Amino acid sequence: MPADYHHGVRVIEINEGVRPIRTIETAVIGVVCTGPTADVETFPLNRPVLLTDVYSGIDKAGTNGTLPYVLDAIKDQCNPLIVVVRVEEGADEAATRTNVIGGSVDGMKTGLQALTAAKAQTGVQPRILGAPGLDDEFVTAELAGIAQQTRSFVYAAAHGAETRDDAVVYRDKFGQREVMIIWPDFISWDTTTSTTRNAWATARALGLRAKIDNEIGWHKTLSNVPVNGVTGLSKDIYFDLQSPQTDAGVLNANEVTTLINHKGFRFWGSRTCTADPLFAFESYTRTAQVLADTIADAHFWAVDKPMSVTLFKDIVNGVDAKLRNLSTLGYLIGGEAWFDPKYNPKELLFSGKAYVDYAYTPVPPLENLNFQQRITDRHLVDFAQAIAA
Repeated sequence: MPADYHHGVRVIEINEGVRPIRTIETAVIGVVCTGPTADVETFPLNRPVLLTDVYSGIDKAGTNGTLPYVLDAIKDQCNPLIVVVRVEEGADEAATRTNVIGGSVDGMKTGLQALTAAKAQTGVQPRILGAPGLDDEFVTAELAGIAQQTRSFVYAAAHGAETRDDAVVYRDKFGQREVMIIWPDFISWDTTTSTTRNAWATARALGLRAKIDNEIGWHKTLSNVPVNGVTGLSKDIYFDLQSPQTDAGVLNANEVTTLINHKGFRFWGSRTCTADPLFAFESYTRTAQVLADTIADAHFWAVDKPMSVTLFKDIVNGVDAKLRNLSTLGYLIGGEAWFDPKYNPKELLFSGKAYVDYAYTPVPPLENLNFQQRITDRHLVDFAQAIAA
């Protein structure tokens, strides 16, 4: 309270109460592509560029490299926000890989590293990451690290895998919960060459993930949703809905998401690369990421506020209300927040630090539906009398 002398009236504004918490934007794609003939003003090298209209991006993407094909694949699914980093093709595969992975030049990040500068440069944070057509094991390993830094999710190909068993072996190179490995690819029509071509499944995964986020939510996995713009699979995948002894069953059992043709072309599989059962499903990882950033960003206002009972009650009640709201909408099974004195002794509080706890239950995907079929004669008990009547 002001202590200086004043003969009159003062009004002290008290801003207390529960603040509404807004969920972060999740349907933002971040891609690294090559595009030798792309418009250099629209797609400058090694700079994150925000596309708010994928169609205008396609017009400026040129006709070669990975950029036009990636944008076209995303366009077939939806029209989301896309952060594009265009890199230069090298003299050989190794040089191109180096350009894709990138680094820092004169304080400016290049290649994949430029995705970490996207928020500062474009105002949005990519949450769905990929480098279709360029995602060999070295690139995917770098993408996984960036995904952990930015709390985003990577869709990567089983690069170079020619068989089902190759894909399984390739998947074992990764153990991050932020990565999903996909094999094989789709087939689509190439309007540039007027022939069919392998269409990177990861490019379709990026667009479909954004579409699902917008239309259903981040709690729904990529699996079992029709994919647009494709006409075939690049490899023969045996699939039977009732048998695990199939190509699709073996791939899924080894945490590889595959592709099927059953009432339309679809991704089939919801597993990440982690060994931790708590984050085995893509939706579990993304739920954890969304909650972490949503809760943290929503409390920027509270940092450096003077500690008070009211302050912490407002924080706890706000988080609790948000978790209840997400549960009501079906994004969570349930959740609650609380302030635990055990973790907040006076010494800790005096140092300017405090803990607020919250717990949540993510929504499990129905991965394994079982029916119990029984044969019985009990429906014949009155059969004869019914005929006689």
